[in-house]
Parts: sequence; structure tokens; C-alpha cells
Amino acid sequence: MRESVIYQDIQQEKALSIIIRQLRRKVGTVQPAQLLNIQALESTQFDDLAEALLDFSS
Repeated sequence: MRESVIYQDIQQEKALSIIIRQLRRKVGTVQPAQLLNIQALESTQFDDLAEALLDFSS
């Protein structure tokens, strides 16, 4: 089941939602162009961004 495309899509959507909420909480408004860039990331890049968010200040 974890290998199914649908399952992976759902997991990626969850990760995207969490990352966007974290960004908004950490730096405030996220520009639409930045949101598009984030949505285009690969799943491994989501993980890297989520970790990097801990150090963001602006």
C-alpha cells in the first residue's frame, strides 16, 4: 500500500500542508510564487525544507 501512487500523493499533500503552515507561522505571509516553488519540490526536498525551517527567522 505504501508503494501506491495514491498513498504517496496523500503523504506529499500532508507534508506540503505542514510545511506551509510552519512557514506562515515562522515568517508570516508566503508569496504565491514561493508557494508554487514549494509545491514543485520532490518529497526528499520537502524533508530538507521542513528541517531547514527550524532555523528560519525571515
